[in-house]
Amino acid sequence: MTSTQPNAVASGVGSGALLLADISGYTGFLDAVTTAHQDDLFAGGAVPAAYPLISTLLDGIIERLIPPFTLAKLEGDAVFAFATADTLPDGTAVLGHLAACYQGFRAQLARAGELWSCQCDACIRAGDLDLKFVLHAGSFVIQAIGGSRELAGPDVVAVHRLLKNRAAEVLGTRAYVLVTATAMERLGIPEAASTALTEPLDGGRMLDARAFRLA
Repeated sequence: MTSTQPNAVASGVGSGALLLADISGYTGFLDAVTTAHQDDLFAGGAVPAAYPLISTLLDGIIERLIPPFTLAKLEGDAVFAFATADTLPDGTAVLGHLAACYQGFRAQLARAGELWSCQCDACIRAGDLDLKFVLHAGSFVIQAIGGSRELAGPDVVAVHRLLKNRAAEVLGTRAYVLVTATAMERLGIPEAASTALTEPLDGGRMLDARAFRLA
């Protein structure tokens, strides 16, 4: 990768793994909390507990993914990260790393539930939050915009499109790792204990992938 800004965010062309870690149920949870607490929301400058909970969960995901991945950006309820070929361990280790991240997420959520003060129908739905991963491999352009890192390119678009997929329906769980065939081959990830899927992209294109259960 070439850098034109040694003292800022490096720009250039890269190749490697692209990862999205997405908190399932995030939007519905916050919408329910907002409705249930509409009369006291932000009253007296107080921040509803649901917001720092999500921040804590996202912080935990980042701490467990980086390294070997590098943070690209936060995208609402998702963490977008990448890794070049020289920074990633082998495919089996990558799956183990994501599984450990998931277990850490569940443990963190359980600890938060023990301290959760509000037991209304909306707030207790925090326990329904879950975590999924989408892993792709390909090329990308790193751009420095406003001092921040932005990744662009067809493979970046593809990994985001794959957030909407059939894995949860097929596996019967929202906790999974969806790995494209490209990433399976590039990272040397074994197919054992996975389910084959074909997911649509734009323009009628189809992308082969494998889904691994996390729970």
